[in-house]
Amino acid sequence: METGDILLHRGLITEQQLADLRTVQRDEMRNGQRDSLRLDQLAVQKNILAEETVLTTLAEELGIGYVDLLEYPVNLSLLKTFPVRFIHRERIFPIGEYDDLLVVATGDPLNVYPLDEVASITGKHIQPVAALKAEIEKLIKNNLGVGSETIDGLIAQAENEKDDGIELVGDLELDGSELSQQAQEPSVIRLVNEIMIEAIESRASDIHIESESDGLSIRFRIDGVLHVQNFPAEINRFQAAIISRLKIMSKLNIAERRLPQDGRIQLKYAGRDIDVRVSVIPMIHGEGIVMRLLDKGAMEFSLRGLGMNPNIYETFSNLIRLPHGIILVTGPTGSGKTTTLYSALTEIKDAATKIITTEDPVEYRLDGISQIQVHQKIGLTFAASLRSILRHDPDIVLVGEIRDLETAENAVQAALTGHLVFSTLHTNDAAGAYTRLIDMGVEPFLVSSCVEAVMAQRLVRNLCPHCKEAYTPDLNDVPPDFARIVDAGAELFRPKGCRECRGVGYRGRSGIYELLVTSNPIREITGKNATAWEVKKRALSEGMRTLRMDGWRKVLAGETSVDEVVRVTKQDEFV
Repeated sequence: METGDILLHRGLITEQQLADLRTVQRDEMRNGQRDSLRLDQLAVQKNILAEETVLTTLAEELGIGYVDLLEYPVNLSLLKTFPVRFIHRERIFPIGEYDDLLVVATGDPLNVYPLDEVASITGKHIQPVAALKAEIEKLIKNNLGVGSETIDGLIAQAENEKDDGIELVGDLELDGSELSQQAQEPSVIRLVNEIMIEAIESRASDIHIESESDGLSIRFRIDGVLHVQNFPAEINRFQAAIISRLKIMSKLNIAERRLPQDGRIQLKYAGRDIDVRVSVIPMIHGEGIVMRLLDKGAMEFSLRGLGMNPNIYETFSNLIRLPHGIILVTGPTGSGKTTTLYSALTEIKDAATKIITTEDPVEYRLDGISQIQVHQKIGLTFAASLRSILRHDPDIVLVGEIRDLETAENAVQAALTGHLVFSTLHTNDAAGAYTRLIDMGVEPFLVSSCVEAVMAQRLVRNLCPHCKEAYTPDLNDVPPDFARIVDAGAELFRPKGCRECRGVGYRGRSGIYELLVTSNPIREITGKNATAWEVKKRALSEGMRTLRMDGWRKVLAGETSVDEVVRVTKQDEFV
């Protein structure tokens, strides 16, 4: 029976859907597509049926099993004797063995030819089981490594490389050297592209490629945490070619291995523009490369979508509409400061308001906002650009970061002359921003009169909504400050791991915030050169919630875990 008839007989599709699928199949054949999809495959491609539904149905018809590879105890020792080329070529994977019976997972149980070939090579009877293609791919990557198929191709000098779907924007500059030619080998290009694609599909923000004594180490930063990536050991043979390829893509000098270099790669993948910032630093065992991935199509700057407490959102929303003053966002690198400021600008921009930013670098281009790229080497610093900005009649100014006294004084001058200034500082909490500006050399009375508010923030990972599990904590095992606010027997949530979150238990991040509004009492003590401890104590008495407190709010709401809050915040000393 044809697969379409099977699906119809099982009541999974209607006669009209079957007729539509046959029309699509005929059109593909007329257009000369040799490998036109079967009707069951078309049903999955057109989102009529889930892949799991089709696989379980076909498995029942064929009298074979269906397995969830996330739960199945895979016997990895079978890889030692299993012909690896079939794993790569046919996307099948051995998962168990019973006497002379070899259990092989396949994403297409109707394709029996590769299974017959494996049987003749191994001399074993093959028992196929159906499994999701994505889960088989995950097994291959986890156990043979990302790019392992390409490594095989490099070693065997494979030909006819397949298109991997990633496109480099712009022309490459080649110097004709042997190293340059090696970096342009098709298999090397494909291997580097596979690393980039895996990072993009994993939602990684950074790729760390580090040269160590025993070869390359590759890690992806996903939701703020580094994860070691599995790659075949043979990749170390192509270490120089991989690094050279990345340098060529970044338009860097591949012959220079003694000095740090910074570059940029622009990619297109699956219709999305990906901007990659590249930093190369020479280290003891070779060069280390860190690439920051900016997926422009995936970013949405929405102040309401940042995860702020409604009270903080309402207060901050009013602050960003003030006619003048300085509003600061503080936190360590990678805490989401730029995203918060971009979201604030996006919320308040309109045709009647002139907004100019000076940034290093300009990470995302915002429509309706004039953006300046700082260029230190030619003297276009934050301070210099800010002086010029004020001659362009802006209403609102964003300074990427206040790093020195000159920039701080220019920001204060802009605020005093009727402009609203947004900027960032690297301090651990909101109260520390006042003393940091004074330490830079700004007069305390100017800090107290100009700074309207300081927002400190961190990012915590969100629990995966598909697999987070409820539990009742032992109050002796949680931090003392949390034990004071949580009820005995309260239900909290912790990570578990599933296919949706790639087994991590977390998916995505949101912010926790500490908003300190400069009230008159705080202006008074800041003008008298008060310490950060005194400013924080006063703000708490006025109702400010610390980062730690806001984190516990998210834990009680089931949005994140206790461990996440402990990871990014320290216990408040006098709360």
